[in-house]
Formats: sequence, structure tokens, C-alpha cells
Amino acid sequence: MQRITVDPRAPALGRHEAVVNAPIDVVWRVLSDFEHWPEWNTSVSRIELDGPARVGTTFEWSAGSSRIVSRIEEVDPPTRLAWSGKMAGIRAIHVWELSRHGSGTRVRTEESFQGWIVKLLAGPMRKVLAKALAQGVGDLAKEAERRARG
Repeated sequence: MQRITVDPRAPALGRHEAVVNAPIDVVWRVLSDFEHWPEWNTSVSRIELDGPARVGTTFEWSAGSSRIVSRIEEVDPPTRLAWSGKMAGIRAIHVWELSRHGSGTRVRTEESFQGWIVKLLAGPMRKVLAKALAQGVGDLAKEAERRARG
């Protein structure tokens, strides 16, 4: 299986990491259940997949006022999930990595943005990306911990 990575030379690159107090299988189920993202991810208002969540599946979703078209690039349960996406002048690569950490899960996510608009607005785009990644990990942690408690 090909490993997908963010572009380390991209004008906007962000990372966020946290330990979630939930087993890795619970975190994976929340993260990989794309159709239910709007129920727990406060940034996602809508999502439509063209098939099951596997490599090659495309999905269209809305985050804030942005409409994003993405393609699942890597699925390695329960440790790795990656997709690429396009929106108004931006090409993105987003990678999630999960690893066991005691009775919980270490969650690491990173994303790179490329494109003409990113080159023009690199500083603000890095700030937007950092905030979005922190929020996404926080929302994932909150939902996974809720499910783990039963």
C-alpha cells in the first residue's frame, strides 16, 4: 500500500497531536465513519460519499463556507487514514495517524495546502489550518471519549 504524506514544502502546513482517553478502535470508528462527521465535527455541515469509505472513494463536503471535493487515498485500520481534496484555489492532503497510548489513543493529524491562493495568503492560511486541525482533533476526542464511556 502506498503511504500518503503531506507536502513538507507546501506554503501552508499544519500539525496537531493529542492523547484521547478512548481505545484506538473507538477513535477509528468515529474518524472513519465519514457519513456521520456532521454529528460530531463542528466544522462539517454536510458530506456525501459516492461509495463505501475505501481508497478511491470520492466525497463532497462543506466545512464552514467552503465546498470541498476529496478522494480517499489511504485506509489502514485502525491506524491511518488519508485523503486529498480541492477547493477554490487550494489543493490539500490530510493525513490522520492513530496509535495506542496506554488505555487511550495518540491522535496525530497533519495537512498541507498548495495553490495560488495559498501562496498569496500563506501566513493567514497557516493560522486557519492550525485552528482547524486543533478543532478537528478536539471534536474527535470529545466524541470518541463520549462513546467510550457508553
